[in-house]
Amino acid sequence: MNEFEENIYNEIKNELVQSVIDKKIDTYFTNRNELAHYYNARKMIVNAQGGEEKAKYGNKLIKKFSERLTNELGKGYSITTLKYMRQFYLFQKGQQLADQSFLNISWSHIQQLLSIENIDEIEYYINQIHQNHWGRNLLREKIKSREYQRLSDNAKNKLIKKEELDIYDGIKNPILINTFDSNIDKENIEEKVLKSFILKDLDNFLKQLGDGFAYMDSEYKIMIGNKPNYIDLLLCNLKYNCYVVVELKVTESKKDHLGQIQVYMNYIDKHLKNINQNKTIGIIVCKKDDKYLILYSSDERIKITTYELV
Repeated sequence: MNEFEENIYNEIKNELVQSVIDKKIDTYFTNRNELAHYYNARKMIVNAQGGEEKAKYGNKLIKKFSERLTNELGKGYSITTLKYMRQFYLFQKGQQLADQSFLNISWSHIQQLLSIENIDEIEYYINQIHQNHWGRNLLREKIKSREYQRLSDNAKNKLIKKEELDIYDGIKNPILINTFDSNIDKENIEEKVLKSFILKDLDNFLKQLGDGFAYMDSEYKIMIGNKPNYIDLLLCNLKYNCYVVVELKVTESKKDHLGQIQVYMNYIDKHLKNINQNKTIGIIVCKKDDKYLILYSSDERIKITTYELV
């Protein structure tokens, strides 16, 4: 290394050594101190490469730094890690996100977020990590499943404006249903098969509806006059204190579906709901959504979403 590179290397090393010391001294400030030192280190890496425009051409220099840091400090300073440090500095500078946004988020979480370009999406996942204590692996799964993109535009706007979400805002579209690599014709699936996949991976299905959903029964029998009818899935929502009727359709949504689920919802309200509960809501999960149906529906309690077999 030349003298300039040697000086930069020593500065980077000192920052990383201090990060380790801070971890041992005060665990309460561990993440804040670690990010601060990583920020300085990654900034030095960029500067050593001749500035931001030339940063992507500095892989050779990163390799040198990685080898020396590993020899002198031990594991944890691989080429990949140093590249992530560089990427995070450039990413954070471009997005104008303060380190404050990343408090209580581990470096492994941050690495998962680096692939996202939309700042609103990044903030969504950061909030979910804080509120629901997502680990790195769960965060990776959520990003891979495009959870943020599957929120409605209305829900996204509420998140941007920091407005309170309602029970419908958490419902993803499409809902991803695991077929467990079974050899089926995904274009011509029967409703009973679709339901079996949902029940087999019920926890995942409920989480894609949003917060507070709990399973009660499938093929829930109700009597309309002398004729038995069967609700595909009967749920309740503990957060919003209401029953939830779910109907599964392997076709495009139709006006008959709206009439059917409305009858079921009214039945539950009359025969099952108590005076302290809110009115029952309905969710139609279908193969394709005719968006004009819900636009002209007189019952705002009904939500239509689609499914995707994976």
